[in-house]
Amino acid sequence: MIIDTHIHLDDMRYADDLDEVLFRAKKEGVCRYIIPGADPKTLDRAVMLSEQYKEIYFAVGVHPYDTQSFDALEFSKYVHHPKCLAIGECGLDYYRLEGSDENKRVEKSKQARVFRAQIELAKYYKKPLIVHIRDASSDAKDILIESDAQEVGGVLHCYNADEQLLCLADKNFYFGIGGVLTFKNAKKLVDVLPKIPKERLIIETDGPYLTPHPHRGKRNEPAYCALVVEKMSELLNSSKNTLENITTKNAEALFNLEAYVLDENTF
Repeated sequence: MIIDTHIHLDDMRYADDLDEVLFRAKKEGVCRYIIPGADPKTLDRAVMLSEQYKEIYFAVGVHPYDTQSFDALEFSKYVHHPKCLAIGECGLDYYRLEGSDENKRVEKSKQARVFRAQIELAKYYKKPLIVHIRDASSDAKDILIESDAQEVGGVLHCYNADEQLLCLADKNFYFGIGGVLTFKNAKKLVDVLPKIPKERLIIETDGPYLTPHPHRGKRNEPAYCALVVEKMSELLNSSKNTLENITTKNAEALFNLEAYVLDENTF
């Protein structure tokens, strides 16, 4: 069994054929899904899906591109829901910073404030973090360590292969590996993968984005987790079955999934 720990099933690109998407995923051994709280505008849809499908869970959070939404988001409205597993995705993303140096400084400051605030919420509610880091490894690492984020731990979603982040493996953080691993230009991630302790690896798609080879250019979907495991198996010289078991146990431990085993008639 595989758990897709980061899949935007609340995205409307799945609206017309979600049952078929989940059926294909189940055929590939993918049986549970976590929708990150990336877009506050679709959060209610994520909750609805978690209530409609027993195998779907969600997180509540604000992506670094949406810092303006943070103060208006009622975390308490969502975090007590029995299918809410985590806080995030939150973090730092400097990739699209534009304008003057001063404008960039202000935006970095906003992202840092909102990131720190969500770490504190995670600690308060005792939920793990789903962390998004792009072109901001050093700052993000410092914030996570300074904020004692290891109290709750979390996952470095779509791990960017920056080796300075490997130290977080000792601070209760896991590394989300997705379709990027199959890309021809993923040499950095391919090289660093064996340096990640296996007990810190989890699987994700980030669908509908980052579709793995050989389906690049098409919508990503959770069935393609199997392609990630296959590539991981090749690189780590471990059987697919072994890696499926390890990554599933890792995800269950991180997100305390055993505590969220709900009766089918809960909703």
